[in-house]
Amino acid sequence: MSEGEMKPSAADQSDPQVNEGSSDAEGDWEAARTRFESLASTKKLRTPKSQDAITIAVSSRCLFNMTEERTIYDEQGLETYMKHQQEHEEEPLRKGPAFPLIKALETVNLRLRELYPDSDEIFDIVLMTNNHAQVGVRLINSINHYGLSIERFCMTGGKSPIGYLKAYLTNLYLSVDAEKVGEAIEAGIAAATMFQMKKELNLSDKQLRVAFDGDAVLFSDESEKIVKLHGLDTFFEHEKKHENNPLAKGPLKGFLEVLGKLQKKFHAKDLRCDCPIRTYLVTARSAASSGARVLKTLRDWGLDVDEALFLAGAPKGPMLEKIRPHIFFDDQMFHVKGAQEMGTIAAHVPYGIGQKYNKSTPITEKTKKS
Repeated sequence: MSEGEMKPSAADQSDPQVNEGSSDAEGDWEAARTRFESLASTKKLRTPKSQDAITIAVSSRCLFNMTEERTIYDEQGLETYMKHQQEHEEEPLRKGPAFPLIKALETVNLRLRELYPDSDEIFDIVLMTNNHAQVGVRLINSINHYGLSIERFCMTGGKSPIGYLKAYLTNLYLSVDAEKVGEAIEAGIAAATMFQMKKELNLSDKQLRVAFDGDAVLFSDESEKIVKLHGLDTFFEHEKKHENNPLAKGPLKGFLEVLGKLQKKFHAKDLRCDCPIRTYLVTARSAASSGARVLKTLRDWGLDVDEALFLAGAPKGPMLEKIRPHIFFDDQMFHVKGAQEMGTIAAHVPYGIGQKYNKSTPITEKTKKS
């Protein structure tokens, strides 16, 4: 042995990491990583691959009630607003109208991951906001306070986020800004305007319930145009004549499709009666006079709803009060307001001829003082 070489010490000889090489060290690291991931998974679900997920883009003012903050922005300007948000970033924001829906989506995700642990075909929530990045700290703190699984943020610093919706492969966009919702629908993305509720609602935390109007929501406004322009008698004649001709698709057909696709994953496990997703059609149409075309259209599309309620012009609010959906979509503000008055979270879909008669306006937002 040359002078430059040294025998390993007794301490070195007793150290397994020295004697057994790096394989044990790698094994220890792998065990630690696995342990960490198992602990982390008890809190939040693994973020799915976006190309496989059902993406729900929700604005910060939908997820949280930011009416007070919006008033500061409108009356005192952007800099004061940002300063206020930073000064209060440790205070969680109040729950907004989309909050119960997001919680219900996470319930569905948990059930799906139990049944299909390797599948990324679950809901992925993206917080889509034109807030500046520094406001994001309060949003993140609020999300963590409520234990929400939201990892994707899009903060555009004052610019409209609509251009990013397709990049996120968005299946549904929810906002309190009617103009942005209109832009999204024009871009071919399912979207709806939500409104702040007067009180927090206690909705099901075990089953996602989604209710849809028919014409100009699931279907095109073809038939609604006839009602508006020519009256009910002509409408009934038209629907009877075209009973076997499927209606054209409306802006939210795709969202019903993805809900149905997820439902089938539970049906495949013999859980039809224990499915955490339930869908409803709540329409002003009459069953005998114009209902057959609706049901045949859904059949032609290969879609179904769990419950179909034909109200023949009766108010929708009382029926929705019994259903207690996490969200109800309608194209007419008359029905949206009626549902809200009965304590339902209703969203306006600004699509079709009905928009010439009613506009989607944030009915509980304070207007800017002159």
